[in-house]
Amino acid sequence: MQLGAHVLRNGLFVAPMAGVTDRPFRALCRSFGAGLAVSEMVSARPELRHTRKSRLRREHEGETRGETQGEMRGAADPVSVQIVGADPAQMAEAARVNAAEGAQIIDINMGCPAKKVCNVAAGSALLADEALVGRILDAVVSATDSLRVPVTLKIRTGPDPARRNAPRIARIAESAGVRLLAVHGRTRACGFRGRAEFDTIAEVKARVRIPVIANGDIDTPRQAKRVLDYTKADGVMIGRAAHGRPWIFREFLAFLQEGRTIAPPSAPEMRAVALQHLEGIYSLYGEAHGVHIARKHIGWYLRTQPGGETFRRQAMTLQSAREQLAAVGRFFEELDGGGALSSDQR
Repeated sequence: MQLGAHVLRNGLFVAPMAGVTDRPFRALCRSFGAGLAVSEMVSARPELRHTRKSRLRREHEGETRGETQGEMRGAADPVSVQIVGADPAQMAEAARVNAAEGAQIIDINMGCPAKKVCNVAAGSALLADEALVGRILDAVVSATDSLRVPVTLKIRTGPDPARRNAPRIARIAESAGVRLLAVHGRTRACGFRGRAEFDTIAEVKARVRIPVIANGDIDTPRQAKRVLDYTKADGVMIGRAAHGRPWIFREFLAFLQEGRTIAPPSAPEMRAVALQHLEGIYSLYGEAHGVHIARKHIGWYLRTQPGGETFRRQAMTLQSAREQLAAVGRFFEELDGGGALSSDQR
């Protein structure tokens, strides 16, 4: 799959998730084979550009990866930054600023259902105003064209079940010059309730020529295969299913590319991954903030393991990086003598 000058390794994407897809998490997902990992959303409002949160979300040191031995020529891990806002001029300027800071792909958020985003008419709230969608896309594409930075778009199927207008939004996006479209199979009104539906995504794929990525409740390799076969989408985007499971991308690739079902990671491998993740969090945020951020990730890594819930409650009280690292290390060392994990997560 090609986006501008970038040839992606595959069509398996990491969904942009606020508070989750920071630099350490993106790096782990890429290490397990994800073709593209989109950053957390960055506000287009200029007064928020220099806040600590925004600066950390724009931290991309070491992310770009050129082709390596054995991979297709030109394959790379480009830096994809998601911007969010409702003002075309601000969104265009945000695209320029992020491109100047190293973004190689600009992704536009029109899919977030969070109230604090929708209450300022951004995220998935924009889907109710197709004319404004067009103005924003035109502005951002125009701002990035001369920089040779392709623009992608993440949407939902519509404002609510009675107005699933994603096919019309898709045509607007294609006309504006958007290079790729990711569609979550729920409306804004649905939030994350119920099950995602894929009929609308299939219709979107049939209406446009640009790549379409399916998203929503894709949590096993077999489900990914079913969604790809049904929608004819060009790839899938994995979100919540990757919480505490960055190796999920290795499992998906083995099944989708080779038809193989591979074993879940051993306890020693999971220990190494979790500790690497925690070290990355402390490095990015500093120890005090990093310890707080790390707690939810520790909970996700442990949630399916015997005794994981009891340990998670204890881990919430740990106050230093040293304590967290030591406790997580001990937990996995004691797991079934270091054998395979007990949960069947596929």
